[in-house]
Parts: sequence; structure tokens; C-alpha cells
Amino acid sequence: MDDLFPNLDAIDFTPTREAGLKRLSAFQSKMGRHYAAERNSDYGPDRRTNVSALSPWVRTRTLLEEELARTAVEKYALSTAEKFVQEVCWRTYFKGWLEHRPGVWTAYQGELARQMEMLERNAGLRTAYNEAIKGRTGIDCFDAWARELVETGYLHNHSRMWFASIWLFTLRLPLELGADFFLQHLMDADAASNTCSWRWVGGLHTPGKTYLARPSNIRKYTDGRFDPKGLATEAPPLNGFANPGVGTLLGGDAWPTGDVAMLITEEDMNGETLRPAGETVKAIAGVSFADTRSPHGAGVAAKSFTEGALKDALARAKQAFDVNSVTLVGDEGFVGAAVDWARASGAPVVVTGFAPTGWGRPQLDALRGALAAHEIQLLYLQREWDRAFWPHAKKGFFGLKKKIPTVLAELGLPV
Repeated sequence: MDDLFPNLDAIDFTPTREAGLKRLSAFQSKMGRHYAAERNSDYGPDRRTNVSALSPWVRTRTLLEEELARTAVEKYALSTAEKFVQEVCWRTYFKGWLEHRPGVWTAYQGELARQMEMLERNAGLRTAYNEAIKGRTGIDCFDAWARELVETGYLHNHSRMWFASIWLFTLRLPLELGADFFLQHLMDADAASNTCSWRWVGGLHTPGKTYLARPSNIRKYTDGRFDPKGLATEAPPLNGFANPGVGTLLGGDAWPTGDVAMLITEEDMNGETLRPAGETVKAIAGVSFADTRSPHGAGVAAKSFTEGALKDALARAKQAFDVNSVTLVGDEGFVGAAVDWARASGAPVVVTGFAPTGWGRPQLDALRGALAAHEIQLLYLQREWDRAFWPHAKKGFFGLKKKIPTVLAELGLPV
């Protein structure tokens, strides 16, 4: 990391549960009215005191959504911490929404492949794309955010919206290339939040409703750091893959009886809490699919966080389950190596955290089929948080939002 952001250590993005818990504890006192009033402001990478910046740990479930919500409502009444809890639930909403419509992710991947081919054939598009991702457009805020994203693996949520709007409506670049740029570099990137957010800005998630980045808004909420010129004054909805109808959710599996081995992936790096009290695990393995998120692989910061979080998760699981060793399975040749590990463990069942629609699910589905050929089951364990919230993510966020108090009470949180 160069001198562009010399004070980035204002937030310790160390990919461990210990570092995440430290950040969670430090931010607890700001989860009420302070967060509601200040959350939309991006004061720069060295002034993140107004937002939690916990999303990388939540993305990997090094920290759980329920832990964030519980921390907030134990400090404040839900009415006071409402905005913070709602922001936690936005990620849950997008995941549930995409689980009801996995074809949106498939369509995104297909159009991304087409746009990648266009980059090879169209010199003008290639030049404009490269100028954008390298922060050389001449739009002060956009260029700073492009560099910040690559250098740090993080962007303030409001800046992500501005960035996407400028990409789509000022630079007129393809949505899929911008979404892929985020997937490559964000430490907290997941298929649902990223795809749905870009589609929302472009008027596809909520059909016809777009988001226009306005210079006055950017000046206000960046405390005057930027004064962008030449931004689009209109944001007409994009033409793109329309939202399909609501499909059936894929349910999770129950913890089995008998000997069990556990596979930890970036979808759930909290293996010790996946196991019911009193149950044992005889073997543990882990895999990172970070480089399969994009045709370009993962950026340095994003890959480093994912792999570091996996290392931490395996160490915690090894201690919690009292096993002698853990196995790190590479993403190349993953299925064969994972089958070999599972067979060597002697367990008839492998459990893993539920993988929502995205780049990890196909890998695990392929492994499930390969293990079945050896009479070994692969079970997907679903968190109660997802099981409770996802059925309410069929339409817009409002449908889920109004259920938050009821669901939190069902999960045993004080409301």
C-alpha cells in the first residue's frame, strides 16, 4: 500500500475475529442517533468514525449479523438503533432476494462474459474502461474512489452509489463491467449485495427507479472534499435483464447424527457456532474461492482479507473442535482434493455453511455430486438468521424492514 492513504490504519482491517470484535465494541456507542445522523457522510479513508466498517467481517461471517444487531439493541432501544439494524438487514435482504431469483446472477454472468469480449474487440470501450478503473477520468471524486477501492479494498456505502451512478450515467460504461470491478476489489463483496445494488442504481432492481449522483450532494456529504464537474444531469433507466418471478427458496439441512467432517468456506467462517452444543467434528478443511469471483480474479486487498479470514477461521475451529490438524484445500482442483480429504477423514457426512447464490455455490454443488459417488453426504447448514429473514425478501426492502422487530424477537434479541 502506497502513500495515497497514509492514515488507513485508523481502521484495523486485520482479518481475524478478534480484530472484528474489537471494532464492533469500539463502535457500539455510535450505533444510535450518531449513526443515523452521520452514516451518509464519507469523510475519507482516514476518518471512518461515523460508520462501523464491519462489512468485511460480516461478509465472511467472521462476525455474524445477529451479533451486530444484538450489540446495537443491548446498548439502545431498537427505535434508537433502527438505522444501524436496518443497514445490517440490507445485506440480508439482498441475499434473500437473490435466493428467490438466482437467474439474475446467471444473467449477470452471461452479460459480463459478453462485455469482456467487447473489451477485446472495441478499442474505444477498452480505453474508457481502463481510464475509469485507473482513476484517470478527470472527475475528482470518481478518480479518488477508484484508487481507494483498488488500494484499500473498501469504499463507503454512499460513495459506492455515487461511483456506480457516475459509471453508468456520466461515463456510460456497461453495468456488468462496473459491478465486476467492485467484485474484484471489495473485501466485503458478495454476489447478492453487489449485483442488486448496481441494478438498483441503474433502475433494474426497482424497475424504473434510478440513482443520480449530484455534485451538490457529493460536496455536502464529503465535507467539501470533492467538487465534481461534468456529471450527468439525467439518469434514464437502463435496458437489461428484467426481474423474474419469485422462486422457491432452497432450504438448509439439519445437523446429522454420527461422525462429521466440516468444510469452511468464505461463505461462513464461523464454524464453531455452526455446530450445535455437544456435537463433535472429527476433521476440518477450508477453501477460499476468492479468485473465482471475477474473470480477473480477486484484487490484492480482497484476496488477502479472504485468505487471512480463512486462516483465522481454521485456527479457531481447530481449537474449538480439539482436532489435531486442519487441511487447506486449494481452489484449483478443489473437487478432487476435497473428495480425497473427506474420504481420508472417514466421516460419512461433510457439513458446510450454506452458500447463497454466487460464485461459491457451483463449486459446492459439484463437490456434493462427487462426494455422493463415494457415498458421502455434503450438507448445507443454514443460519437461523437467514431462515427467519429470507422469506420476507420477495419484493422490496420495505416488506422485510417492517418484519425486523418480529424476527429479532423470534431470534431472542431484546426489542
